[in-house]
Amino acid sequence: MRRSILSSLRAHLGRLIAACLAIVLGVGFGSLAMTVHASASHGIDETIGRQLAGVDAVVTPQNASITAKDVAAVRKVPQADSVIATTSAYMRVTWAGKVRPGSLGIQARYDTSRIAGPSAIQGRLPDSTLEIALPAKVAEKNKVALGSKLRLNTYNDKSFTVTVVGLLDDAATVGPSDAVATAQTVKIFEPEGSIGDLRIAAKPGVSQDALAAAVTDAVGNNLQVYTGKAYIAHEVEGYTHGIDVLGGVFGMFAVIALFVACLVIGNTFTIVIAQRTREMALLRCVGASRRQVFSSVLAEASVVGVVASAVGVVFGVALSALGLALTREFDWGIPKIDLHLDLASIFLPLLLGTIATILAAVVPARRATRVAPLAALRPDTAPVAGSKAGVLRLILGFLLIAGGGLLLAVSANSHQVLVGVAGGVVSFIGLLAIGSLLVPALVRLLGALPTRGGGVPARIAVGNAVRNPKRTAATTSALLIGVTLISLTCVGIASVRKTFDTTMDDQYPVDLMVMSYNEKMPAGGQQQLHDIKGITQVVPIRTVAMKAGQEEINVTGIDPATGAAVIHNPDLVTKLKTPGTALLDYSTMKMLKLEDGSTLTLVSGKQKLTLKAYVATGLDPVTVSLPDLEKVAPQSAITGYWLASDPKADGSDVLDAVQESLPTVKELSVSGGLAERTMYTKIFDVLLIVGIGLLGVSVLIALVGVGNTLSLSVLERTRENALLRALGLTRRQLRGMLAIESLLMALVAAGLGIGLGLLYGWTGTMALMGGQTATGDVEYALPVGMLVTIALVAAVAGLLASVLPARRAAKVAPAGALATE
Repeated sequence: MRRSILSSLRAHLGRLIAACLAIVLGVGFGSLAMTVHASASHGIDETIGRQLAGVDAVVTPQNASITAKDVAAVRKVPQADSVIATTSAYMRVTWAGKVRPGSLGIQARYDTSRIAGPSAIQGRLPDSTLEIALPAKVAEKNKVALGSKLRLNTYNDKSFTVTVVGLLDDAATVGPSDAVATAQTVKIFEPEGSIGDLRIAAKPGVSQDALAAAVTDAVGNNLQVYTGKAYIAHEVEGYTHGIDVLGGVFGMFAVIALFVACLVIGNTFTIVIAQRTREMALLRCVGASRRQVFSSVLAEASVVGVVASAVGVVFGVALSALGLALTREFDWGIPKIDLHLDLASIFLPLLLGTIATILAAVVPARRATRVAPLAALRPDTAPVAGSKAGVLRLILGFLLIAGGGLLLAVSANSHQVLVGVAGGVVSFIGLLAIGSLLVPALVRLLGALPTRGGGVPARIAVGNAVRNPKRTAATTSALLIGVTLISLTCVGIASVRKTFDTTMDDQYPVDLMVMSYNEKMPAGGQQQLHDIKGITQVVPIRTVAMKAGQEEINVTGIDPATGAAVIHNPDLVTKLKTPGTALLDYSTMKMLKLEDGSTLTLVSGKQKLTLKAYVATGLDPVTVSLPDLEKVAPQSAITGYWLASDPKADGSDVLDAVQESLPTVKELSVSGGLAERTMYTKIFDVLLIVGIGLLGVSVLIALVGVGNTLSLSVLERTRENALLRALGLTRRQLRGMLAIESLLMALVAAGLGIGLGLLYGWTGTMALMGGQTATGDVEYALPVGMLVTIALVAAVAGLLASVLPARRAAKVAPAGALATE
């Protein structure tokens, strides 16, 4: 049988190439996910380990701060050889070319003979007062050279001039980097500075556990004591939590890709074995047992699985190396990460790919054992790859769809995401179970269009597409999974984003609020702000200090007519347009002990203003219409502006430009919802790109399956196609026939996938966001452009999948094909 297996592999190598490609893509994707995750985790582990080299125990604040008494107690511990108390100061620094100062953390330099510390890549570390070493990236960003003078200010307005004497190595630093100065300099900056942590090196022969136990006895239970290894693990966990989540997401998509590959593999082996019916029967005639035939098919699958999985692992590792090299080449704001290969990232994808291939071949292998020996003696007929779905399978499928639909409804009402995921999986499995009934019916329905004007070739194409319902359903199912997931991702993210925008309008009704509390706004301030790229509307506000009972509060006045352009919440605009209305934030309402609709009396000098108070989130403590404010303060000056931004503009750039505007104002407060809105918008954009990119792999694998099915069906129908050619069918008509067949399967998968994506996306949005909004309402989005694009891509991809099989079919000479056995 070994020689038979090897000869069979050689003879049918071309037919197995598509299955191999599906395995390569699925396994390669899994290998890529695991390798990147392992490299990132190992890189951060190594980086933090180098930063904490020599540390055998660490003391951090827990229920109390670290005091000088604690430091003295630890230094008396006999097992401790070196004790470092880390201290730092936080200053405001004026960078060249910046209108307003930024923040800079400065760490005190310490003895690094036993415990690792910062090192200089240019210049030197500070050794005198008022000298400083900056992180290299900070210096590069702000164009600071060695020998430069910097102006530092404390937060109580004490000013110092320092000299930059060195640049720190921060290329592999995880997290924000601080500058370094001498301990004496930090003490000058922050006389009452607190101690961040204690880092302790043990004497020779003392274990980390023994040192930590001794230190715990010395400091008591109010401080947290770690061993060096435990503290490194603690820090690594804090940084790799996001990496673990990302690794889980990558792993989920890898499983999806592998599942789709299994469908393609199973379909491929089913068709190949169906075409080898006579070969299997002849083996049985010459003495091969059912067990030997079954084992031979599984052996072929094992060889294909091992070889293709090995290629997939190499492919995944190569992509990982390329991606990590790009992160080192371009400044993407993440530490340098080198490729790290562990046994799991190599052998686990290899093992899973091989097992998945074998499992996908089990059903076709069992079908092969049912070939009767006398089948070899029957006249050669076109092989048939499958049969109609049984009644039990259909009943089970409909039951699963009903059960899954019920779970989806429960998840939407109870906001349980996991219940929704279970409902989606169960209902989708049910849909796959009835695929052999549903897909051919949809193909016939959709095929009515080309048959009207396509003539005989179109009618034959529709007939071929539904000739084997089980094969068509399996081929379409692979593509259906990818289209459904991509549609779900697009619809879900669009709906979550729309819901988030509505929530943001309630929480932060104004994009940007620019204020100056102690200075006058410049005469041309409104125009200066309006000239900033990305700012669409600028409305001035006036603020007056008034009394409400015994409390003094700031009251903001805005023209409701122009304010409607910058306040995104229509309800608030409507209330402001009603004379005698005051909008108060929740804390002010609580402080004044008011409720919605209560009467609020404001006093300015001898003037009184009586208003009805309503809660308004996201505005100033008290906001009134400008006409009401002018009744008690007609000469109030402009103290700030409320701004609206262009949704298509880069929010970060707009925010930076506004913060650097109005240079004559020393203290400028910039608040509002733009920063948070921009952050989440970028997250949504990245999720959408990553999700579509990752799911695109499964679609690619599915399209390989479509092409594979067409290729094998071309071989299966060699004599039939030759007969059609002999009867007058041209090569162009033959290629068109196969293109229509492929297009119909792709469009059915696209239509079903988009419909399911809408259902799952909307239900998932309700389950995820329904409990997060104040009212429990969510906004459902219909990204028509994206969904149309998905359908068009699926259609084009289906046509492309038919190109090679059609060319192969058109090249066969009619006479030669009719003479083929």
